Amino acid sequence: MSHTKPYPLLRTLRQHTCGPLWFYLALLLPLAAQAKSFSGLIYPLHDITLSAGVSGVVMKRLVLPGQAVRADQLLLQLDDRLQSIESNRRRVIVEDQSEMQATRDRLRILDTLLHDTQAVFDSTASISKDELLRLQAEQLASRGRLAQLVEQKKREQLDYESAERDRLQRHITAPINGVVTKVIPQVGEWAKAGDPMLHLVDTSVAILRLAVPHNLANALKVGAQQLIRLESGSSVAEVTGQIKFVSPVADPASGLVQVEVNFSNPGRRIKTGIKGTIDIAP
Repeated sequence: MSHTKPYPLLRTLRQHTCGPLWFYLALLLPLAAQAKSFSGLIYPLHDITLSAGVSGVVMKRLVLPGQAVRADQLLLQLDDRLQSIESNRRRVIVEDQSEMQATRDRLRILDTLLHDTQAVFDSTASISKDELLRLQAEQLASRGRLAQLVEQKKREQLDYESAERDRLQRHITAPINGVVTKVIPQVGEWAKAGDPMLHLVDTSVAILRLAVPHNLANALKVGAQQLIRLESGSSVAEVTGQIKFVSPVADPASGLVQVEVNFSNPGRRIKTGIKGTIDIAP
């Protein structure tokens, strides 16, 4: 009958310790608990499909795939010539202050004339009351007309802003800093409202999304640092990220909890779409 030899570590403990063996085994038990690995995919911080709010003919493609762009940079332009004419017409109307200035000048003259007429009427009564009332009526009419013109300019300003917004709907701009990955329509093609036209991503910050069992999710704390191992072939083997999200609910079917770990990606060295792995100690 064969006998198995004791483990070398246990044999060493027997030889060099005088305390009870169970005490040292208790100290070694935590070492036996190995961390478990979980993998997920790495996503860009922003992954946006851009489209126009109106239909039109593509007039200009101002960027190419792979080009880095800034927020608010014009990327693609639909034909906006008619809208530009209307916007300019509305702008000219708003900027025309001639009638308002003439009404102000008239009112200023009437104020002076009425003041002098009132003084003469009160002192000598050499001016008829009908003339005084006529001047007062003209003053009131001029003030009313000036108030109308002020409100009219407000409406004209709103009309101009509406026309300008209609023109800008044909301009597709970048909502964020990022890199263009796809430009779909060609110059001269008809583009429908809501159809995808450009694809823009921001990979300056990347997100590892993965699912872990609910019993291990408790070990992950939002804000804690987390080491991420990247799949072989990546330009970087490991990065340190920060846990940004641990779902408060588990999937009823699988019992898994969604987790997100963000990490900085300077120079966009790490490609999104590859696998990342984290270790969680039970």
